[in-house]
Amino acid sequence: MNTIEEIHKIREEKKKELDLRVNTNLDTREKHILVCHGTGCTSSKSPKILENFRKILEEKNIENVRVIKTGCFGLCAKGPVVIIRPENTFYAHVKPEDCEEIIQTHIVENKRVERLLCKDIDGKLVEKLDELEFYKKQKRIVLKNCGVINPEDIDEYIAFDGYLALEKVLTQMTPEEVIEEMYDEEGNPVESAPHPQQILKIRFKRVPEENFIMRKKKDQ
Repeated sequence: MNTIEEIHKIREEKKKELDLRVNTNLDTREKHILVCHGTGCTSSKSPKILENFRKILEEKNIENVRVIKTGCFGLCAKGPVVIIRPENTFYAHVKPEDCEEIIQTHIVENKRVERLLCKDIDGKLVEKLDELEFYKKQKRIVLKNCGVINPEDIDEYIAFDGYLALEKVLTQMTPEEVIEEMYDEEGNPVESAPHPQQILKIRFKRVPEENFIMRKKKDQ
């Protein structure tokens, strides 16, 4: 990638390809099996689960299914976690030996594997991750794509608006506007901004020394 236009092209093409990851109503024969590769699930043999899924699909000559390694879903106690999109079916405590049943029952026969569905705190079976009581009151912001994309595939990151903020900074904003973006209306650094001293060092190059000293005292 050498230009903004190339990034736009990747984003547009890849977003169409990955629509079934977020659009649960999509009418398609293609399916994506998402396997958590976070620390907890990895320690419980999720790499072997990935390997088994891919091996079985190849043996059965099933071509409309992709197996995707993802980041943490945020529910390590239920891991290894496997989610099948676009229907968004959530399987918990999956073992490598469960892969054959999932492929045959869910993929080939289009039926849920009931015994692998997650149980909520009240014992009720939950088919989708966001139906869990643990998740109902949560809204992921920074980690909203974790568990959705392959963290090792930069094109998938771009498809879900990766580098969009950097693109805006480089093409639409001046250095001064970038710095001002780090402050709220009262002139205090916003929580997501770099450490105040780092911002002050940048400002020091642009304002008289006495203003820098006054600002530093205020932040202290």
